[in-house]
Amino acid sequence: QVQLVESGGGSVQAGGSLRLSCAAFGYSYSRYCMGWFRQAPGKEREGVTFIDSDGSVTYADSVKGRFTISRDSAKNTVYLQMSSLKPEDTAMYYCAVRYASWCYLNPRDFPTWGQGTQVTVSS
Repeated sequence: QVQLVESGGGSVQAGGSLRLSCAAFGYSYSRYCMGWFRQAPGKEREGVTFIDSDGSVTYADSVKGRFTISRDSAKNTVYLQMSSLKPEDTAMYYCAVRYASWCYLNPRDFPTWGQGTQVTVSS
């Protein structure tokens, strides 16, 4: 029912910053979690962060203090501001949504996904 479209990926030097956007189309639920996940080649998809409909945010320890998730309800868009990027942050980044009253940072809990945007951090 909901379509998610990511943008903002690219290549950046270590220590640099990027801002990813996730535009959501077709929302019709008041309770949700929108999250960012990433997957590097040969690795399992992992949770990065999510924000729920109350504005509460959760971060993976690996990005805490460097990444910030935010939302613009008027634009139906969620953002991921990434700073102090490291080569280990290189991955395909995906936006996902779960309609629920509570969430965990587990990609298996999120049924609806965007197509991803590539982030490459070089040293």
